[in-house]
Amino acid sequence: MKSLSGVVGWADFRRDLGDQGDVLRAMTDTLRHRGPDTEDVWLSARAGIGHRGLATTGEPDDVRPARAETDRGTVYVAHAGEVYDADALRRDVEAAGGRPRNRSTAELLLQAYLLWGTGFAERVDGTFGLAVWDGRDRRMHLIRDRIGIKPLYYHAYPGGVLFASEPKGVLAHPRFEARLDLAKLPVVLQPRLGLPGETALQGLYEVPPAHVVTFTESGTTHRRYWELVSEPHHDSFEVTARRVAELLDDAVRRQLVTDVPLAAMLSGGVDSTSVAALAVRALRKETPDRELRTYCVRFESDPAHFVATELRPDVDAPYAAEAADFIGTRHSTLTATLQDVLDAVPATRRARDLPGWGQFDASMYLIFQQIGQGAKVALTGEAADEIFGGYPYFFKPEVVGRDDFPWLGDGPRLSRFLSPGLLAELDPAEDERARYSELLRQVPRLPGESAEDARMREVFFLGLAGPLSVILDRKERMSMAHGLDVRVPFCDRRLLEYVWNVPWALKSQGGVKGLLKAAMADALPPSTVNRRKSAYPHVQNPVYDRTLIREAARIAGDRRSPLSGLFDGAALTGLIEQIRAGAVRGELPGGSNQAALLIQLVELSHWMDEYQVSLP
Repeated sequence: MKSLSGVVGWADFRRDLGDQGDVLRAMTDTLRHRGPDTEDVWLSARAGIGHRGLATTGEPDDVRPARAETDRGTVYVAHAGEVYDADALRRDVEAAGGRPRNRSTAELLLQAYLLWGTGFAERVDGTFGLAVWDGRDRRMHLIRDRIGIKPLYYHAYPGGVLFASEPKGVLAHPRFEARLDLAKLPVVLQPRLGLPGETALQGLYEVPPAHVVTFTESGTTHRRYWELVSEPHHDSFEVTARRVAELLDDAVRRQLVTDVPLAAMLSGGVDSTSVAALAVRALRKETPDRELRTYCVRFESDPAHFVATELRPDVDAPYAAEAADFIGTRHSTLTATLQDVLDAVPATRRARDLPGWGQFDASMYLIFQQIGQGAKVALTGEAADEIFGGYPYFFKPEVVGRDDFPWLGDGPRLSRFLSPGLLAELDPAEDERARYSELLRQVPRLPGESAEDARMREVFFLGLAGPLSVILDRKERMSMAHGLDVRVPFCDRRLLEYVWNVPWALKSQGGVKGLLKAAMADALPPSTVNRRKSAYPHVQNPVYDRTLIREAARIAGDRRSPLSGLFDGAALTGLIEQIRAGAVRGELPGGSNQAALLIQLVELSHWMDEYQVSLP
């Protein structure tokens, strides 16, 4: 496997781009952090593609794009991410008559495209964002992996398209103007509501997971090439647990193929410990003296201010240290101060180019910064909660049975505090219902399923939409800011397809993530097996809360703020005062405290100011 980590491009079907090399190079340079090993810029009359490469195996030249010259035009392929089944794909290509000229992944993908067109996407297993320019019929294809682990953004305009692995690549083009999309404000203020492809900027979209988006002079088309299929599950609990163990073990082993230093996140919970334990087993089998470095984060203020909650009942560090000792890793704990977190927040905005998550981004940015000093590739246990049902709401019939997003809670929504004029146009409550209905419409149904199982299938599908995309996006953007490739074995397609059809009664047998614990029981220390679910840590510090509240109050009262006119100032100030007094009632998304309700407001304001985002 080779990793090519940043792609940008421009196609215009109505003008000659031959003299636009400086613009394309400027776009490419914005992604230097994603690919420190190589840089390539290719430009023709109608299209150009730039990329930055990060080599995780072989030589740096192995990550470069590939092209084929035909009598009808050039075909050019560039990719960001990893292909995990390259050997199997190579056998298929060669059996079909393709002849890759070298061992690079881009050359293999080029040959697959020449054989099967965009249908080759169904044959590729991995995490990727692909750009294919076909000069034979002047088409630009953008293709994203099945789960959406690697990002790919685009801006289509009459007669052309701009695209990049991160928004900054598109923002670097003089044609694109950063304007806030007012219709997306409910999503900006609660990102878990996002549907695939949406962003906060007018005209900027993300290629949805498992999609091919094709641009021609006549317009844009979308094609979905993969989706979950619901089928009856006949395996017993014991057989299911063994199969889960086999699939997860294979996913970890395939994602370990790298020549560079390797690491893993380790919280001491069942998800990350399972991945780290399987990684240690695989590494020792191949090279007995090769070690795995593991990392976790804690906060300096935890001894004074940590308060157990339903979603975060304890601090990770002691459990992580015990798990590391049990499985045999070289473990490090990052102790972050409040000032560390506050200082990192501006960098997290630059990593996203879109409104972020404040301290929730910052702590992950800091841990990836530390990991990146000693490794280029890391594994994480993220996504297991969404796949196996690890959140408290899965076990609350009164929440699951509610005809709404079960993870959203019943507390206040920031979108309800928009200005009266905007509320008349947007109607956030109706927008929320429409998003909920749209996702329910997409659920792959299983005829004959009981009402309870059918509802749990809906609940899992809802969790695999916005909430999972938020988690994966944060992981990808905070890690790639440091040139670190973080891989997510629980998002392996085959594992996801299998567990999707496991009934809730089996997933929950034995309690929270009982199936996963049974599958991994022989690899986990008792402290991990018996530990309650604890979500990724966040700062619990009254100084942070006061800082956030003070900043939100300043924004609400500042007529020069970029948000001035978007919110009902008096109503928003009333909410802030309620939060200051600890008087907000209701269950909040993500198990966060009351002050965290204001993060999206503060981050939206700073983002608009720093990126000079205008209003329509």
